[in-house]
Amino acid sequence: MEAVKNFFSSFMLLEMFKGLRLTGRYFFSRNITVQYPEERTPISPRFRGLHALRRYPNGEERCIACKLCEAVCPALAITIESEVRDDGTRRTTRYDIDQNKCIFCGFCEESCPVDSIVETDIFEYHGNSRDELIFTKEMLLAVGDRYEKQIAANREVDARYR
Repeated sequence: MEAVKNFFSSFMLLEMFKGLRLTGRYFFSRNITVQYPEERTPISPRFRGLHALRRYPNGEERCIACKLCEAVCPALAITIESEVRDDGTRRTTRYDIDQNKCIFCGFCEESCPVDSIVETDIFEYHGNSRDELIFTKEMLLAVGDRYEKQIAANREVDARYR
């Protein structure tokens, strides 16, 4: 009996009509595809993207070379070298982040006592080789200088979630 039922179901092309019914149901519904460069989807305020080093309003870099971010990084993506200046304060001479290793966990941002290293909401960056994704101190400061207004606004919004 089951074999006869299967024969008539395949002979009448019931599976094909079920598939066409499903296709027809979604054919007239609203599209959910986003045309990426022209259209943007909203980004969560907690999104973590490209790193940046910030400066104080007087132009001096914030990083005091405490090396907490280097110590807390689970991927060992941060390398810091420092020296003592004439006025007795420590500043970094080298601050590198290897984006190839980084897992964007945000621990570096959380551990920084002076809010120097931050993760922005910029996700549109790339490199043609592995060497281009090693961000140096100058590159990170340039990102921070370029997007400082956006970073400051995001820090105010992010304070609500802490």
